[in-house]
Amino acid sequence: MDALSMLLEDVHLYQTQYHYVKGRGKWAFTLDKKDCIVFYLVVSGDLHLSVAEVQRQASISDLVMVPGGRTHVVHALESKGEKPVDLLPLLIPESTAPVIITGESTDDNTKQAETEMVVIVCHYDREITRPLLLALPSILPEHSTPQQQKMVMLDIGTKFLALESSKNRLGKTTVINRLAGILLIECLRTYIEDLPDATENWLKALKDPYLSKALAVMHDSPDTNWTIHKLAEVAGMSRSSFAEHFREIVGEPPLTYLTDYRLRLAARYLRLQENSINRISELVGYASDSTFSQAFKRVYGMSPRKYRQQFRGETLMSGQCGN
Repeated sequence: MDALSMLLEDVHLYQTQYHYVKGRGKWAFTLDKKDCIVFYLVVSGDLHLSVAEVQRQASISDLVMVPGGRTHVVHALESKGEKPVDLLPLLIPESTAPVIITGESTDDNTKQAETEMVVIVCHYDREITRPLLLALPSILPEHSTPQQQKMVMLDIGTKFLALESSKNRLGKTTVINRLAGILLIECLRTYIEDLPDATENWLKALKDPYLSKALAVMHDSPDTNWTIHKLAEVAGMSRSSFAEHFREIVGEPPLTYLTDYRLRLAARYLRLQENSINRISELVGYASDSTFSQAFKRVYGMSPRKYRQQFRGETLMSGQCGN
């Protein structure tokens, strides 16, 4: 399995909701959905999206992603400066909610500019996903995608959502979450494939012919007793060249990256409440509970046991464990 696939194995999207939004005339809205990833599938018309100083226009068949719950404003192209309404109170939790209409409708027979979109909001495990989202720009993709790719993503999104909204079938929640995962993967791999060689973004390592192999095995087998020498062998490089190249691209030494990943994974296991602390220490590659506990406390400021107690009775699916 390639490095990006292994990294995405840890990205669990849940409580995904989708909403049909129609903008009429000079419409504008703002959305502040913390610790959520938001997707916009433009079904018809055009829109303008801005996150702070970053701006992007999107048109029919475009897929746009706003990572990490950043506050953003969406409006019609001709309504820049219009005071936006807050969309959040209008997002009814049920995925079968009626169409949300924003903007003003005129009573005359003049043709109004309309934009129709599907807004997809999904939660994620913030701790395990943190390094990935921090490496992403405010809006994805940064530039317009080819028409063929746009149509494929629109077809996938609208057909699946139409099916799920019309029938109350078993497994509905899983289908919707998986769809959000597909959209996330498509946005991420397009972004990573287009990263220039000169970028300092650590995600460039995922397409590096040497580092990608090492990253894949670290994420696939965090319980293995990895050393610089073993990782260099996997990468097909000398020990010194591998260590230097990894630090240059990723921004930290290989074993520092591995330790950080192990502890973030351990934190997720602790929140899930499914394994004993002894078993979790084994799953993330620590030889003893005491060594694991010391390492965990250095990063999280408390023992694994106390950390788990904070989340007692909760699960990731409750929407609380991303905090």
